[in-house]
Amino acid sequence: MTKSAEAMKLRTKEFALRVIKMVRSLPKDFAAQTIGKQVLRSATSVGANYRAASRGRSAAEFRAKIGIVLEECDETAYWIELVRDSGILPPTRLVPLLQEASEITAMMVASLNTSKRNNP
Repeated sequence: MTKSAEAMKLRTKEFALRVIKMVRSLPKDFAAQTIGKQVLRSATSVGANYRAASRGRSAAEFRAKIGIVLEECDETAYWIELVRDSGILPPTRLVPLLQEASEITAMMVASLNTSKRNNP
């Protein structure tokens, strides 16, 4: 595995850990806890599916898993936006998480495009 792939494995894991901290800080009301469970599922899925993509046995399998990473990262951003827009947590606290979701998404799009170009 390349250094960049190892770095991305670590980055997606750190992203999940940061979301775990955010979820732990949510109020204990029904709406916050329901959204918290959703964002926790999608954020932890980002790293898990990236790891699976890294073990892909073919270019097609790699691209399929990266596609899942993209979906889960976008879903994570959606749930974080709901936390922000509903006023559950202050927007300033969520900016770094949304930025990271955006950056991971951009890197996964680039990776997917490179795979398509190199393995049509």
